Amino acid sequence: MTSPWPLLITLAYVAIAMVIGLRARGGRRMNSLEEWGVAGRSMGPVTLYLLIAAGSVSAYTFMGAPGWAYAKGVPVFYVAVYLAYLALVAWYFGPKVWQFGERFGHVTQASAIADRYQSPLLGALAALVMSIGSIAYAVLQTIGSAYILNVMSGGAIPVWLAVPLVLACIAVYLFVSGQRAIGRTNAFQGVLMLAVAWAVGLWALHSATGGLDVGALFSRLLAEHGDFLTLPGGGGDMSFSFWTTSIIVSMFSFMPPVWTQWMSASSARTIRRSATWLPTYYVVILPMVVVGFIGIFALPDLARSDTVVLEYAMQFLPVWLVGLLGAGTLAASMSSSEPFIHSVALSWSKDVAQPLLGLSEAFTGKLARWMILPLMALVIAPLAIAEPGSLVMILLVGLGFATQVLPAFIGMFLWPRASKWGVMAGIVSGFLVTVAFTTLWKHPLGIHAGFWGLMLNLPVFVAVSLATRPAPAEVVERFFRIAAPNGLTRLGGAEKGRAVEASVLGRE
Repeated sequence: MTSPWPLLITLAYVAIAMVIGLRARGGRRMNSLEEWGVAGRSMGPVTLYLLIAAGSVSAYTFMGAPGWAYAKGVPVFYVAVYLAYLALVAWYFGPKVWQFGERFGHVTQASAIADRYQSPLLGALAALVMSIGSIAYAVLQTIGSAYILNVMSGGAIPVWLAVPLVLACIAVYLFVSGQRAIGRTNAFQGVLMLAVAWAVGLWALHSATGGLDVGALFSRLLAEHGDFLTLPGGGGDMSFSFWTTSIIVSMFSFMPPVWTQWMSASSARTIRRSATWLPTYYVVILPMVVVGFIGIFALPDLARSDTVVLEYAMQFLPVWLVGLLGAGTLAASMSSSEPFIHSVALSWSKDVAQPLLGLSEAFTGKLARWMILPLMALVIAPLAIAEPGSLVMILLVGLGFATQVLPAFIGMFLWPRASKWGVMAGIVSGFLVTVAFTTLWKHPLGIHAGFWGLMLNLPVFVAVSLATRPAPAEVVERFFRIAAPNGLTRLGGAEKGRAVEASVLGRE
């Protein structure tokens, strides 16, 4: 296909996204952490719903997931389990996180950790470890964006050029409007993604089978490529143990951008409403996975599995739909890279640079905006250009590191006795094991490296916490007044606890 229209439609989307992002500022001053970081805690339920949904359903929906369906088969459905869990986590923990931020002034995940354990050092450690997972996710999305421009241009825009082009566009409106830009652009991108995914999926199914019977597709797959319908999959490398531990690692990774999104809500009830609606959006992944399965027959010799949907569309779908697919896929990538870049810049400034250098709150607010530029230019762009692996595998590696911060959240929501030294010891030990089993001895016994890290992390965390002094009682009590009000017998028993919980959800 040599028509210029797919590329032009895709670039038109970029222009629209930039306008929306720049206008999101609305004349507000963006030099404060409260405004640039969490949008003044003002987002309503519909915006928050699309923000969380579009941010979590990303380039791996349009590229990574169909790529895994094409290369491996049913192992791709680990994503379905993971996304369902995300909705449950948002419904239960989101209102509590919002209340932490609203009452205690937190603007980042690591600042909440530092406050709970009264340790800026622990906050900085958590910020740095979590940033590995966040940067991996941002790199994943940036690679996805570059693939799109490369394919839509017929190879005229190489990946090494597409990467800085996409990052430059995001940098402009992210610098100007911060979290408000992420909310507005994700709302637009979320609607576009949902419409395009189903249009492309249904059209591709009809073009491949002559109808809309998914059963016929899977019957053929069973007859000709039955190994794609069972573990370890068509590639033979997704054992039951790796598939299962990948899900567990993904489930226990409380990623910083999601935490920031919860704190951006206008109320605790807003988060619960948005989380209740989330599963209605996650069906967006189904038609894209179907296209990946179609590609097994239609594109048997594809060099890069992550581009199966784009390549299939370029060969078999109408030009206008190809252009919309390019725009929708780019929307998926940008909608997820934005919050992760934003959260890393925000956390490095607030949780690392500020306590280390003794910076004022005003200067830290300005630094956070400027931090996105070196982060993009010196970290994300070089890694994305290097293309270190498949999109989904990059995600899984990043989540393996992020999940090592789990002890901090156990002590925040479940176990008052947790100490800062216990959390630090757990994070460090788990991190070292994850590094070793990611680089030197990759996923021993077919178990995800991050899960191996957790198996050492959690016992060390408990043992060291029991042997060291916990945070002051008044700090623990003010956190658990929100995190577990029914367990605070010191405050008057279950009836008092229910009243506190009702006040959390009832505040508007």
